[in-house]
Amino acid sequence: MEQDTVELKVQNINKTFGSIRAVRDCNLTVRRGEMVALLGPSGCGKTTLLNVIAGFEPCDSGDLWLRGVSLRNIPPNHRNIGIVFQSYALFPHMTTAGNIGYGLRIRRMPSKLIEERVGEVIDLLKLNGLEERYPSELSGGQQQRVAIARALAVRPVMLLLDEALSALDKNLREQMQVELSILLRQLGITTIIVTHDQREAFTIANRIAVMSDGQILQIGTPQEIYSDPKSPFILEFVGSANVLKGMTAQDGSELVVRADCGLMVPIPGAQRLDPGQRVNIYVRAEDIGLSSEPTPVHSNQPGTVSLARFMGATKRHAIDLGGEQVVLDSRSTEAWARFDVGDQVFIDIMPERCYVRTADPMQHWQRGPRHHEF
Repeated sequence: MEQDTVELKVQNINKTFGSIRAVRDCNLTVRRGEMVALLGPSGCGKTTLLNVIAGFEPCDSGDLWLRGVSLRNIPPNHRNIGIVFQSYALFPHMTTAGNIGYGLRIRRMPSKLIEERVGEVIDLLKLNGLEERYPSELSGGQQQRVAIARALAVRPVMLLLDEALSALDKNLREQMQVELSILLRQLGITTIIVTHDQREAFTIANRIAVMSDGQILQIGTPQEIYSDPKSPFILEFVGSANVLKGMTAQDGSELVVRADCGLMVPIPGAQRLDPGQRVNIYVRAEDIGLSSEPTPVHSNQPGTVSLARFMGATKRHAIDLGGEQVVLDSRSTEAWARFDVGDQVFIDIMPERCYVRTADPMQHWQRGPRHHEF
């Protein structure tokens, strides 16, 4: 498998429905064998972009190429792209084997080859013993496997998954995320998944394209998206972030942010900001510490525990800082996990893990000693 060979290239794709711009100037390059997730909230344009790639929706402008061939004038049934929908779209009057072999039959393949291909994917998806069952006789997880098997049976160049796991219950969905990730890596098939679930995107995909308002805001590995978000939207959508409002101020030789709640956070390397600017501080829930006594750091601030919830491996606290709530997560085994509602505590924020943005949306987006503009 040639990891660096371009499988799909999407260039300046636009799609409107009436006055709504569903997809705006989207660019995406997918390498052969890569798994890419289109991640974003409902209505962000990710399914529309997937439908343009599949050929179900024509684009208004732009172009896309599959293995160097333009798809603009190629109908969906000639693109050799497999797709699995959220509803699975299984034929209720067909058995498991019948559903899996459907795409092969409409391609008029020989009966013996159809039987061989169906047998291969039944083994691959662990559907043995279910060949003669109808969809109504299968569990949700089994139906999902049949839908994937049907898409793989035709040996597509690329596989598209449109919220394909969202109908499953939580435990089964997480199990299938792992199994599907392993399977697709073994097969080496280029895959694009559409999801609003960041856990699903992180589990399955090599790279993630975060979408909002019809645009791709950032493309990167799961770690890059999480650790180095390029906009406040990505920081808040991927993970859990607190937003504190405040103003920059000079504290000796150091520029700090004095939050409205009283918290003071130094801003390393923030030469682009001036004292007296209104800013927002973004800090993730896992980047805040708690203690029962003040520590000699700038960001130390007293507060009261207003919520304490055991979440299994983690414990979530909400801290009231004079009317402003800060949410933080910690491992259930950590010392500060013992704090309960009503306890007086001190919070500690690591400045290098803070993201700062001026209240003016056209100004700078900064994190610790680095800054991002968009």
